[in-house]
Amino acid sequence: MNIAHRIRSVSQKIPDKKSVVFSQKRRDGNYDYPFYTFRDFEDRSNQLANRFVKLGIRPGMRTLLFVKPCLDFSAITFALFKVGAVPVLIDPGMGFSNLLSCIKQVRPEAMVSIGIVHWVRRFKSSYFKNVQIKISLQNVGGKTAFLYENLDQESKSFEIYDSKLADYAAILFTSGGTGIPKGVLYTHGILHAQTDALQTMFNLNEKEIDIPGFPLFALFTLAMGMTSVIPDMDPTKPAQCDPKKIVKNILDHNATFVAGSPSIWERVGDYCISHKIQLPSVKYVVMFGAPVRSKIHEIFKNILTRGDTYTPYGATECLPVSLISGTEILGKTKAATESGAGTCIGKAIAKTEIKIIKSSDIPIGSFVSLPANEIGEIIVTGDQVTPAYFEMESETQKAKILVDGKLWHRMGDVGYLDQLNNLWFLGRKTHQVIVDSKTTHYPIRIEAIFNKHPLIKRSALIKLSIGGDIFPGLVIERKDKSTKLDKKFRSELLAIASSSPYTKMIDHFFLHPSFPVDVRHNIKIDRVRLSNWAQSFL
Repeated sequence: MNIAHRIRSVSQKIPDKKSVVFSQKRRDGNYDYPFYTFRDFEDRSNQLANRFVKLGIRPGMRTLLFVKPCLDFSAITFALFKVGAVPVLIDPGMGFSNLLSCIKQVRPEAMVSIGIVHWVRRFKSSYFKNVQIKISLQNVGGKTAFLYENLDQESKSFEIYDSKLADYAAILFTSGGTGIPKGVLYTHGILHAQTDALQTMFNLNEKEIDIPGFPLFALFTLAMGMTSVIPDMDPTKPAQCDPKKIVKNILDHNATFVAGSPSIWERVGDYCISHKIQLPSVKYVVMFGAPVRSKIHEIFKNILTRGDTYTPYGATECLPVSLISGTEILGKTKAATESGAGTCIGKAIAKTEIKIIKSSDIPIGSFVSLPANEIGEIIVTGDQVTPAYFEMESETQKAKILVDGKLWHRMGDVGYLDQLNNLWFLGRKTHQVIVDSKTTHYPIRIEAIFNKHPLIKRSALIKLSIGGDIFPGLVIERKDKSTKLDKKFRSELLAIASSSPYTKMIDHFFLHPSFPVDVRHNIKIDRVRLSNWAQSFL
């Protein structure tokens, strides 16, 4: 069933409830909040769907979508679903060259975008040579159709394309934070499974009000009948958000569900504490994209009067996988994490299985599960597991395992399951430091031990090559941004290293003023880049 049927069902059930709300700041610092009801949203997406059909968009057509967060972003996306087209969503923050490479690789047949992207298309035409249908949200002239031309005259009725659960619904690109960006194929069945999973995980219903720090999250919450308030922030730069604006948006709407990168909620948490602000309406602060420091959970204990923090685990290729709350972390796992056990990311969600297998970098056709507490590669199966990367067969073969009719996704992470089936995360496979066949160092384990030092903002385990041998090293970003490794600080680091069997081999330290991070969540540390940087000093 086409995922767009969910919006139609919601619009019939609660037509007068607000669906999308846009945060439009006025000169006096307050906000206007234009909105669509669910009836408006359904009518608007139907008109857009009719417009798309008239302009030539057809079922199965890969349609590049570059639209900034606005009142129409979700309506445009659902309109494409209704047509049966396959929206292609690429993170614009991944860098210009990566962006163009993704476009060239996916070969879109149509594009719907803001005007500036069409100017790029004209100057970089070789990357867009398969695009036959060009639609802009601004009137840019030429052979590019203006989306809103006579849109109000389009019918508010539309027959949703009869997509099957196995039909492709969208292509979402990974950020490329630990490799090349890859186009992940989503089916309508996967979108349904993800919506159901998220709804069950948090017991969500149409009474909830969402503030999505990651724009695509709104597609799920709208499909549940939740109001989605687009916050006043640049979603491509979450670490640079203005927490005052986000707090204002939350308070103005009594938001109950807020989600996005930990980099957003760390800033919001610090702002609320420094200004003695509580968020009494918020029941769920959901942080995803990277391990979350226990300090953030502690901060929100003083901000939320009837809610909790949550850290779901997943990836673009498989989301969600597991879940744990801040209360569980602070009460049960924090001490173990700070002693090097890794980050606990909870138990598998309903209808999902997690296994640990021997870590490998080659395609595999079968596996043997490792016992409890044994470290290995994390693999997952469930209805939310995506089937493939778009026309990247070798990458698909490396990432997927088909056994007895079950499709498993290799998460690219290492960790272990404890005796209670809690999953513990130790880092990316590519970030392990393998010294020899008997000695492997894991970033999350080691960094947590050093991060207890009061001057350390964060640290990163790196691989060093010295005289042909491999050694672990540690790069540190201090809270005061100092890059001088004085004798006192070094002696304190060596004392920490000697305190644990996990860290005793580390005696190479480097100070960096500001860590390079991923483009999507602005929080995943680029340890490979730091390793190359530190190697230049040896």
